[in-house]
Amino acid sequence: MDEQEFMRGRVYGADHEDAGPRPGRAYAQLVGGPLDGLLLDITDRPAEQEAAPLALPTELGAFGPGGRALYGPLGADGRRFVWQGDTP
Repeated sequence: MDEQEFMRGRVYGADHEDAGPRPGRAYAQLVGGPLDGLLLDITDRPAEQEAAPLALPTELGAFGPGGRALYGPLGADGRRFVWQGDTP
């Protein structure tokens, strides 16, 4: 099993011991890039930020530790964020 396969269905930023989705929370799927397949907890995301892109810290991207993966919403429902590139 490779790293990407291992991460599918896990929640971005969650503790490694308990990385699955939790009841009562809303999640969006990250599509493409270094965080492909991870779920992003969007439960407390303000409505005015729903269309804003995200810069998620990750060491898996092109810039390694300290880098960020950029994801933007895909579609009107806000349930999928597509990778737009990496930034330092």
